[in-house]
Amino acid sequence: MDDYEQKIAEELQGTGSFLMELQGIGTLHAGKILGEVGDVRRFRSAGHFASCTGVAPLDTSSGDNLRQRLNPGGNRRLNSVLHVMAVCQVQHGGPGRENYLKKIQEGKTPREARRALKRRLSNVIYRTMLKDLAAAPPALS
Repeated sequence: MDDYEQKIAEELQGTGSFLMELQGIGTLHAGKILGEVGDVRRFRSAGHFASCTGVAPLDTSSGDNLRQRLNPGGNRRLNSVLHVMAVCQVQHGGPGRENYLKKIQEGKTPREARRALKRRLSNVIYRTMLKDLAAAPPALS
């Protein structure tokens, strides 16, 4: 297993990706993101990316009760990476912890606050991958 992780780390260094600089993303998670997403330009926006990862909430309402619920669709492997990233940031303090605590103070349940954090982290990953593309040297034709 260590040999595979080392090989993945070497491949990631070759891509020049900044994903591993994000708190909660290690070598295996960065490799999983790059492998599952491929070319991030295939997503029209951060919202489209979030929908494809399954973290864009779905509105559900009944009368005056407005709620958002879990999106059962999307790529569950990417959703899992976002979940680990969110839990790491909440437990170990990080940029996501303040957002999580703010949502709790607004009256959201811990589960709802974590969903909101995962949505925000999806945007961070999307922007990071776009930044990776901009920083990459132009390909030779």
